[in-house]
Amino acid sequence: MSLAHKAQAIGEIPVGAVVVANGEIIGEGYNQSITLNDPSAHAEMLAIRQAGKVLNNYRMLECTLYVTLEPCPMCAGLLVHSRINRLVFAASDEKTGSAGSVFNLVNHEQLNHQVEVTRGVLANECSDMLSSFFKQRRKEIKAAKLAKRQQNQTEE
Repeated sequence: MSLAHKAQAIGEIPVGAVVVANGEIIGEGYNQSITLNDPSAHAEMLAIRQAGKVLNNYRMLECTLYVTLEPCPMCAGLLVHSRINRLVFAASDEKTGSAGSVFNLVNHEQLNHQVEVTRGVLANECSDMLSSFFKQRRKEIKAAKLAKRQQNQTEE
């Protein structure tokens, strides 16, 4: 969860991910899409890119990805293409989750690779962190709109 906190500290959605091979972390990442102006800079993407460099291979047959939030369609596709063996995620994503909640891309019968999925590890802690983040973000957006409205009224 410390990687998710790093994301949150820079104003990103608090999602963190690590890739583990043989009991060792070989890749880690946290959301940086806003910071890097890169829509693909999700925690999973960054962790898998780093792991590929460590392995000197684009296939991760013996690796497990641990992530605080269920992967989106883009990241689920990445898991299939990288041949990640196992996915462990905390919080389900009822809007874009692609490991069983909305879609099940990681285990789609027509794809050439299936990912073993474990869901719900530290689910409450991660769900609470995400909920708090979005609650705070909505509060900040509302405050900014109010301030802008008040500024416009003073200028009139």
